[in-house]
Amino acid sequence: MKRARIIYNPTSGRELFKKNLPEVLQKFEQAGYETSCHATTCEGDATKAAIAACERDFDLIVAAGGDGTINEVVNGMAEQVNRPTLAVIPVGTTNDFARAIGIPLNNVVQAVEVILAGKAKKIDIGKVNDHYFINIAGGGRLTELTYEVPSKLKTMVGQLAYYLKGMEMLPSIRPTEVEIEYDGKLYQGEIMLFLVSLTNSVGGFEKLAPDSRLDDGMFDLLILKKTNLAEFIRIASLALRGEHINDEHLIYTKANRVKVHTKDKMQLNLDGEYGGLLPGEFVNMYQHIDIIMSAEKVKQMEE
Repeated sequence: MKRARIIYNPTSGRELFKKNLPEVLQKFEQAGYETSCHATTCEGDATKAAIAACERDFDLIVAAGGDGTINEVVNGMAEQVNRPTLAVIPVGTTNDFARAIGIPLNNVVQAVEVILAGKAKKIDIGKVNDHYFINIAGGGRLTELTYEVPSKLKTMVGQLAYYLKGMEMLPSIRPTEVEIEYDGKLYQGEIMLFLVSLTNSVGGFEKLAPDSRLDDGMFDLLILKKTNLAEFIRIASLALRGEHINDEHLIYTKANRVKVHTKDKMQLNLDGEYGGLLPGEFVNMYQHIDIIMSAEKVKQMEE
């Protein structure tokens, strides 16, 4: 019998996963998995639990929570010799990564059914300054809102919490002077933000990196140059429709390796969580982890 280890955040999504845990266990057992659980208790706990699951030779690790929980699990798995297949049950606020791999959002039982009917595929992850990420890395004042929004507010109003915080932050956003090297090219100048993406879904914007592929060994790099507030809002509205990539204020390209240096202090955002301070070198780790995707998403990738 195969063995599955569920690592879950008991507070995510109004404790949605915890309420459905008995049915989740039953479904995995019926699918042939001897299944056990670990409820996280503090920051970094999911990383320790993932390391232990790798060392104990589980066949499957299931990360249940928001993007932060998934990031912690990936950081626990990334350097292990034995890396079980990873599955994701999204019960967070934005759930960007789950959206990118075709797992239903905020419906735990439906997500489990899609996972059990899905297929494992090898995907890329990113590494920067000894930290790993599976969806997005970035810098710039606006990227900081994902971890500045109070967890209680996220629980109460969900995605709206980010929009409210973003509106509050917009007037205070200032450009930062940077030097960004990417695959032999160099950009020097003031920017509003930069994003190093592995998927097409970032902050709920599903068309922000439209050319993204999960398994091509390449990042999608977006650099938003210095703009005024009106231009910023205009570009954001274009991004909702995926019509932003040819805008004169934006650089959108593919890169396998990206180096970022800043003159002023700039925080690093990794999968929506605080990841320390720049500078940093972002390296794409080609097809490093096996992830279960929906059958529909696998079909799209293979076309």
